[in-house]
Amino acid sequence: MLTVVVVGTQWGDEGKGKIVDCLTRKADMVARYQGGNNAGHTVVIKDEKYILHLIPSGILHQRKKCILGNGMVINPEALISEIGALREKGITVDKNLLISKNAHVIMPYHKALEREHENGMGKGKIGTTGMGIGPSYTDKVARHGIRMMDLLTPRIFREKLTANLVIVNFLLERFYNSAPLGADEIYDKYMDYAKQLSKYITDTDIIINDAISAGKKVLFEGAQGSLLDIDHGTYPFVTSSNTIAGGVCTGLGVGPTKIRKVLGITKAYTTRVGEGPFPTEMKDELGELIRKKGGEFGATTGRPRRCGWLDTVILKHSVRINGLTGIALTKLDILDGLDTIKICTSYKYKGIRYKNFPKEIEVLEQAQPIYEELKGWKESTGGIREFKKLPANAKKYIKRIETLLDTKIQIISTGQKRDEIIVVKEPF
Repeated sequence: MLTVVVVGTQWGDEGKGKIVDCLTRKADMVARYQGGNNAGHTVVIKDEKYILHLIPSGILHQRKKCILGNGMVINPEALISEIGALREKGITVDKNLLISKNAHVIMPYHKALEREHENGMGKGKIGTTGMGIGPSYTDKVARHGIRMMDLLTPRIFREKLTANLVIVNFLLERFYNSAPLGADEIYDKYMDYAKQLSKYITDTDIIINDAISAGKKVLFEGAQGSLLDIDHGTYPFVTSSNTIAGGVCTGLGVGPTKIRKVLGITKAYTTRVGEGPFPTEMKDELGELIRKKGGEFGATTGRPRRCGWLDTVILKHSVRINGLTGIALTKLDILDGLDTIKICTSYKYKGIRYKNFPKEIEVLEQAQPIYEELKGWKESTGGIREFKKLPANAKKYIKRIETLLDTKIQIISTGQKRDEIIVVKEPF
């Protein structure tokens, strides 16, 4: 079996888009297993920037099948807009894009409910993207969600929409003092979306498993990061789906015995968007310098990312829960020029030292990071394509990360462009 899972090991924004783009060169199929348009992948090809929110970055390669799996929640309007933007840039989007019949649909009322809920939370807000992701997953679990296949049967779609709006409008009007939503307008709009997307909707689980059985190379792509996983992340400051490698099984209908390798994408430092604990966060000039140098602003929301030193406590947690077989280290070049580089190896809280990731949110919020310091490098790593050409101290930094995580770094990104990369070992 030739299957590889690409998963974020931090709080998202690790550079998965570029790594997926790199690996797609040898893949036959790229399948995404969770999330929605709350995530953003950026790929730079010959100074042309492509920002993708729903479609795997494998779409930038001709004749590669790209799949949106059943574990995703899909905003049809956003997807159609993304398809249009790709076509305007000369990218083919036709039979190479497939959408699971079972993927759930984000409705206008999901965004409305999320917005009202966040506004009412005050200091307790989660810091969501406001894309309606959480409410859509809530409907899925509550068993009254609308799926992509429902768009293909107008009668069923109308029945489900009408029933859901009874509850939604009650909440909007009576609880949030907000305007109700009309069924006719939503129905007409989504029937138009259905006409445009119907040709892509199919049984993707069968297609993926058939490809694996035929010996095809299949790349599984996740969104966000492991520390945002609904079960294994910094709950409640997480997303609403399983972002870890195990999400492949439920989000695509692929058995665990068919997963061969798991590549963890890790930024050379740590970032986080929105609310939630962040032990190694740098609230100083250096943190601001890294934010500007690394362009740390959300591809989806534009919000500035919080920046901090590399945290191996959370990374060891990611290695464990994902079963990582290798790591892709990104944005190494952003650390160029620093005199000293720190790596967090444990936390201290009320006299207790934590070498493993603590589950208690209050511990994470108040823990003091224990650092190990390494000498930085003054030479530029930007654009280097061979490991032996990296500065000596950059190599030492990489080797130290490998030792602390007991996991080999197989790919190193040294810049934003597609070809600014070092492949130490091919995952496929």
